[in-house]
Amino acid sequence: MPDAVVVGAGCAGAPTAMLLARAGYRVTLVDRARFPRDTLSTHYLQQPAVALLRDWGLLDAVLGTRCPPIAHLRYRAADVAIDGPMWTFDGIGYALGPRRYLLDQLLVDAAVAAGVDFRAGQRVTDLIVEGDRVVGVRLRAERGGTDQLRAPLVVGADGMRSVVAARTGAAVRVTDPPRTCVYYSYWPGVSDRFEIHEAPGSWIGVVPSNDGLTLVAAYFPQSAYPQVRLDAGAAYLAAVRDTAPDVHARMRAVDRAERIYGTGAQLNFFRQPAGPGWVLVGDAGHHKDSLTARGITDAFHQAALLADSIGSGLDLHDPDRLRAALRRFERGRDDLLADEYQHTLKLARLAHSPRRLASLRAAAGDPVQAAGFFRSLCGHPFQERMTPP
Repeated sequence: MPDAVVVGAGCAGAPTAMLLARAGYRVTLVDRARFPRDTLSTHYLQQPAVALLRDWGLLDAVLGTRCPPIAHLRYRAADVAIDGPMWTFDGIGYALGPRRYLLDQLLVDAAVAAGVDFRAGQRVTDLIVEGDRVVGVRLRAERGGTDQLRAPLVVGADGMRSVVAARTGAAVRVTDPPRTCVYYSYWPGVSDRFEIHEAPGSWIGVVPSNDGLTLVAAYFPQSAYPQVRLDAGAAYLAAVRDTAPDVHARMRAVDRAERIYGTGAQLNFFRQPAGPGWVLVGDAGHHKDSLTARGITDAFHQAALLADSIGSGLDLHDPDRLRAALRRFERGRDDLLADEYQHTLKLARLAHSPRRLASLRAAAGDPVQAAGFFRSLCGHPFQERMTPP
């Protein structure tokens, strides 16, 4: 009988399982997919996430996948042009943009190396509940057959449409309408830096990734999604051409490496994060527009926060002690994510407010304020903290 069952082996679940196992707990990690697998993602890891990879002993493995350090950025909006080095956080002066089929596999491998029992190709169909407590999960394998796992703690790390969240009835505490839809693909050699090109109603993100490929993403207002999806390829190229013409020129010089991916399901919410015998991490408990590319960084932070909240040597079969640990996680999660949630919603309006443009112009002409802008790309709100001239 494991101490914890973690449902979902992505960027929230695999690190959570790994950290709990390293703390001495018996952990089973389950995922309905087989690995390696790819998934929709911005790929972007801000410097705090890179620092966590280093602290977990995994950074060299990620760099070893030929994932280039992203040490410089380029920002364009209206008449504003900001170029410079990345802000340094805890000794890390670069971001990363690893492909998910590589990153997720490395995280799963690290969990298994820590002693986690990993079960791929097994779908959680329901939870086992006794009284008011969750005490395990029911599973169905790919080729039929059912099983169950009992544990005093079930961790839902199974994404935005979490089965664990649905079965526990986790309340949605905060919700906001979708702001954007996004389409992206990969292009060889388009950029060696993180780029943002912003215009009213449009946002272009550029992230260098593995093997010389560059992710180029185009964001549209959510209201445009029904029309954009009719010919996503044409809309995508037109958005890059109109908002980032220099990026478009570089794309025209090469052949697209993969098909165009996209989604209109950019949901914004906070769910109740925990209850008797269960807890939600990553997108299962909180999701926001991907425009600020915080998903992986937030997932890593939540995994670390949950492991720290539980600590080592805790008797997870003691309901009172487990409840206290999950309350620590709940308070910490909301403190960690609330400000960035509001910051993301503001940017995802895809509008240029006079105050924001004034702050950006000030940053373009002042190294001190430019440093504040670079810092904002690690998740620190920028426009509310800058003083326009």
